[in-house]
Amino acid sequence: MKAIVYESFSAPPQLTTVPDPTPDNSGVVIQVMATGVCRSDWHGWVGHDPDIHLPHVPGHEFSGVVTAVGKQVEKWKIGDRVTVPFVAGCGHCPECHSGNHQVCDHQFQPGFTHWGSFAEYVSIHQADINLVALPESLDFTTAASLGCRFVTSFRAVVDQGKTSAGQWVAVHGCGGVGLSAIMIAHAIGANVIAIDIADDKLELARKLGAVATVNASKEPDVIEAVMDISRGGAHVSLDALGHPVTCFNSISNLRKRGKHVQVGLMLGEHSTPAIPMSKVIAHELEILGSHGMQAHRYDAMLAMMAAGKLAPEKLIGRTISLEQSIDVLMNMDKFEVTGVTVVTEF
Repeated sequence: MKAIVYESFSAPPQLTTVPDPTPDNSGVVIQVMATGVCRSDWHGWVGHDPDIHLPHVPGHEFSGVVTAVGKQVEKWKIGDRVTVPFVAGCGHCPECHSGNHQVCDHQFQPGFTHWGSFAEYVSIHQADINLVALPESLDFTTAASLGCRFVTSFRAVVDQGKTSAGQWVAVHGCGGVGLSAIMIAHAIGANVIAIDIADDKLELARKLGAVATVNASKEPDVIEAVMDISRGGAHVSLDALGHPVTCFNSISNLRKRGKHVQVGLMLGEHSTPAIPMSKVIAHELEILGSHGMQAHRYDAMLAMMAAGKLAPEKLIGRTISLEQSIDVLMNMDKFEVTGVTVVTEF
């Protein structure tokens, strides 16, 4: 099969031919019909993820068709249209038994713990608990865009932040994760403040439901701006970028007993940000993480999509070929593209 492979960190990946994967007894092989290009892939490429062993094929948010099935798989057959959470569970540990596959003790992640979806085919283990059936009405491109950014934002806003109608929600960073969070929070009935340094991204944020925007490159005090707009601070605030500045601002712009949800990855030199702990204590703030979403929680999100309350297809910025993904991957840290980039040509 054709695949994008890198043999050393931060070196240009190559489009090459590698052996097709085969399913293990509990797994399946999926023909990749679409795969997103995510900043998490960039983190892996530069060497921030210790799970990656070289040579490596990146890619973790994808959709496709089952083409081979292991002999122990009971729920899936060849031809099924599916997607997969980017964090998958083993099905046997205490976290999986509690329904929290997203923090499985023995989790695996395509594109990190094993070869991913920047290829014509990808293998997935423990298919019966990790695959999600796609409705016929959902196209592969939109389905692929859900795999990391959208589902992580859904869990962040709905399950972790427990956002409710009428609350103020601040979203720091309007990339794929942030724009997803804005759409989801707006659908729930929250009042969303979008923060970014690019006017075009802030304009898209307004179109997706933000009631106010703050350009952090022009506003001298982002924290004060959010506090003023929300008349006392956000009830829920998300760092959707993953940077010491956005993390600090997100915590600091909360009202008393507010919730900060860390969604953007903080790796490498950003892994230990400063936290205003005195305010966390005095205002009884909550600091939460959001790391993917379990396959069994997709139903709630898909139901909102079917009802027209969520339209993730609006977040897709462009579609590209597998070969073009090389340049996009290497430049993810420049934040040049508005919306989600999806590979659709293999």
